[in-house]
Amino acid sequence: MLVKLLIANRGEISCRIIRTAKRMGIHTVAVYSDADANALHVQMADEAVHIGPAPSRDSYLQAQKIIEVARKVGADMIHPGYGFLSENAEFARLCEDNQIVFVGPPVPAIDAMGSKSAAKKIMEAAGVPLVPGYHGDDQSPALLKQQADAMGYPVLLKAAAGGGGKGMRQVHHEKEFEQALAAAKREAMASFGDEQMLVEKYLTQPRHVEIQVFCDMHGNGVYLFERDCSVQRRHQKVIEEAPAPGMTEDLRKQMGEAALKAASAIGYVGAGTVEFLLDTDGSFYFMEMNTRLQVEHPVTEMITGQDLVEWQIRVASGEDLPLKQDELKINGHAFEARVYAEDPDNEFLPATGTLSFLQPPDESEHVRVDTGVRQGDKVSVYYDPMIAKLIVWDEDRPKALRRLAKALSEYRIMGVTTNIGFLYNLANTKAFKQANLDTGFIDKHQSEIFLKNEADIAGLLPLAALYLVLTQDKQHQQSGPSQQDPHSPWQCMNAWRANVDHVQHLDIQIHDEVYQVHVRQLTAGQQRRYRISAEGFNVECQGEIRGDNFTVILDGHRQNVVIGSDELGNGNELGCSLYTQSSALHFRQKLPDLGLLDHDQHAGGFTAPMNGTVVNHAVEPGEMVEKGQVLVIMEAMKMEHSLKAPKAGKVLEFFYQPGELVDGGAELLSFEAEE
Repeated sequence: MLVKLLIANRGEISCRIIRTAKRMGIHTVAVYSDADANALHVQMADEAVHIGPAPSRDSYLQAQKIIEVARKVGADMIHPGYGFLSENAEFARLCEDNQIVFVGPPVPAIDAMGSKSAAKKIMEAAGVPLVPGYHGDDQSPALLKQQADAMGYPVLLKAAAGGGGKGMRQVHHEKEFEQALAAAKREAMASFGDEQMLVEKYLTQPRHVEIQVFCDMHGNGVYLFERDCSVQRRHQKVIEEAPAPGMTEDLRKQMGEAALKAASAIGYVGAGTVEFLLDTDGSFYFMEMNTRLQVEHPVTEMITGQDLVEWQIRVASGEDLPLKQDELKINGHAFEARVYAEDPDNEFLPATGTLSFLQPPDESEHVRVDTGVRQGDKVSVYYDPMIAKLIVWDEDRPKALRRLAKALSEYRIMGVTTNIGFLYNLANTKAFKQANLDTGFIDKHQSEIFLKNEADIAGLLPLAALYLVLTQDKQHQQSGPSQQDPHSPWQCMNAWRANVDHVQHLDIQIHDEVYQVHVRQLTAGQQRRYRISAEGFNVECQGEIRGDNFTVILDGHRQNVVIGSDELGNGNELGCSLYTQSSALHFRQKLPDLGLLDHDQHAGGFTAPMNGTVVNHAVEPGEMVEKGQVLVIMEAMKMEHSLKAPKAGKVLEFFYQPGELVDGGAELLSFEAEE
């Protein structure tokens, strides 16, 4: 067994590998960029070596530099984690040339699966079922479109060298094809240095089900069952679970054996994931094989009781697989939710900032948190914005799902916008509870997930208003002056006016909509009652706040609400999240503008929604554009974002050129609206 392991990665996967390696008695060496000098994985490792500036192309993707570090510290083995160099055949070849063990498959296997088009041909020859599509070498836009037209829409464009949803676009109509192809090629080139594309028939209601396989150097192979990864946004997984709901033993065996057939066809060794599309009739089709450990591997670990990182290290060291197929069993059910710094209400735009407060739920045999950050760390523009993976386990799916919802409601993060409320609402939808899953799940159920139904909002607004009133009153009582004469009307915070009803008017923003809510105090004393009204509701209520618990009685209906992290706004708003049994409500109180804000700031301009790089100008200065037309394309955290015209008009000037870095909030262009 080796004595020193270098981890050529960062974030939560590096921390995960270090924990397992230390338990096995292995000395660990981390690498880090300028941005990660004080990162958690650096602090956890026995040694850490600086490898370059923050951009990954200058640090974590510098294969030769990482090899030099490994030789300098005397590392026996390199674990690439996932992402970065994990599926890079040239890096694996460098390890081999320098007599360093690479924790991953042989170079020919990476080469075989590195091109999606080549992989399809290999799988077809091996008898693995494929989705109808074009995987050829002729990449002329005219031919690709001709193939799409012949297949019939919708089709899916996929980067041949891709993964993780990068370089992928759905095309629903012929007129969208050219623009979608150009965007997919740009994103593929930026992410993988290769713009070759596949065109496949897009199944309208498929599930994304993947099989975890493991093979050793002695010809042994097993499958560790399946994961359902159907719930996705931008073709990236959001919540994964194992085992897949509704999976029969016969279908599991068919898919598992097909996955092993795929692994055998390329002489695979180590951990790999064979991804399939599972159609409504039970037929399944090979999508791709990831020649690495997957982000969602913890759910497989939870239901099998196995440490897959330990399996990787043992197999790479030449050992036999720890277990045979008939020794592997499924125990219970597990979910993984990816907690991101992003804004689900703004097309999942990545968010940056400092994690000023970070309190995950308590870990136990039922709850696990895999993370690479701590309170005070920064979420930067240079890397993926994932904060943590929240993994839960229980005896069956309903119990595990309740654990997931509870753990999400207990997650406290301040300083950046996160997707926790979105995850909570998604997990509580009726369709998700009933496991009615497919890859279009979020689009189909967005009104429920994003609380877009007015009836739902009307039911939650009184909770928000009561919380604001009680919080305001509590803060005032603790501030000191009111204690001199607590009964003085001049110390009241309940909108007291002489000879006039005590009515407060609150402006509460949910998504982009601002609701005016009226709060009238009905009684005084410790258990004050209020009447809260707005268009759509009129309720009598009272409540009490103790720590993170908010007890509310609305028209005689008592319920317990969990208070999420308060968030400071931009000077004229305050925000908070409330978790009821069925949904999460994130809202902001819009405070009165006392003339301190500059309303003319950025008037007529377009500001960058995040730190990033300008990729392309979609129009020329002076060109007339229509409402909704793309004007400029930015890239941040490996994803493209299009800024569109809010109305018809003319672009006067661009202030940044393609390739230039831009700070969030910077004005990108000047625009003149059509009269």
